[in-house]
Amino acid sequence: MTFNIDIQQIQQYSKLELIAKQVVEGFITGLHKSPFHGFSVEFAEHRLYNTGESTRHIDWKLYGRTDKLFVKRYEEETNLRCQLIIDASSSMYFPEIEYNSDKFNKIKFSVYAAAALMNLLKKQRDAVGLSIFSDKLTLHTSTKSSLVHHKILTHELERLIDNPLKNTKTSSINALHTIAETVHKRSLIILFSDMMENVNTNDALFEALQHLKHNKHEVILFHTFDKKLEHNFDFENRPYQFIDLETGEEIKLNPNDVKKKYIEQMEKFTKELKLKCLQFGITFVEANVNQGFNQILQAYLIKRANMM
Repeated sequence: MTFNIDIQQIQQYSKLELIAKQVVEGFITGLHKSPFHGFSVEFAEHRLYNTGESTRHIDWKLYGRTDKLFVKRYEEETNLRCQLIIDASSSMYFPEIEYNSDKFNKIKFSVYAAAALMNLLKKQRDAVGLSIFSDKLTLHTSTKSSLVHHKILTHELERLIDNPLKNTKTSSINALHTIAETVHKRSLIILFSDMMENVNTNDALFEALQHLKHNKHEVILFHTFDKKLEHNFDFENRPYQFIDLETGEEIKLNPNDVKKKYIEQMEKFTKELKLKCLQFGITFVEANVNQGFNQILQAYLIKRANMM
């Protein structure tokens, strides 16, 4: 993946911000050639004029091009509060990759996707917050729309890639309950997680997901996974040494000996997760790390359009 950037851009943006900016610009360009044209964000700095309000801020040039009345919108006019949540437990660092490469594991994909969403939220003058958890809630910010706040969040995202956590278990239940109770009412909550919770039963996990709907929140769960390796269990027919990234436990086996049973169990869990999300009114999106970021941005725009 190659980007043409000048020195001024390099000074203005971090590497992650630059990539997020390129992802969003490419996505917006693609909207004009797709069925999602109606979700264009080209007027993100404007809102429709409401009959009876002052006409002093109407953008008359835009009226000349569109034959519609738009009012220029300012920083304090926040339409939406969005809380981004990232599961940063050790299982999210699968598969192992070179971070300077163009390949993605679950955490790198989640970080880039979250950065792209932040860029889109910034274009739309929306407020954004960030929560990160592994075995505990390690970061939980309020939602703001300032440039300084975006810089802080970008730095926190970059740390997830630069400083990977090892042998850190997933403990999303308490974190999700805390987030559900403390996020501003009627927020959009976006969760990136592989949902690999170390529990004997999934009931507590599903209760935590349901709690996210508390206080009239809208929720998108991006179920993040590497489809080839994690769902299809597509390994060569030879012995492997498998290591649990969260516990460090090791087991040696031939993938073909367990492939059928493994796939059955993964399909069973995914089906149950989808069903629970449907029951709770949570938007469930399968986020394959090898399928790019349009799947993320499209799901977000559809959800946002339905909230307006």
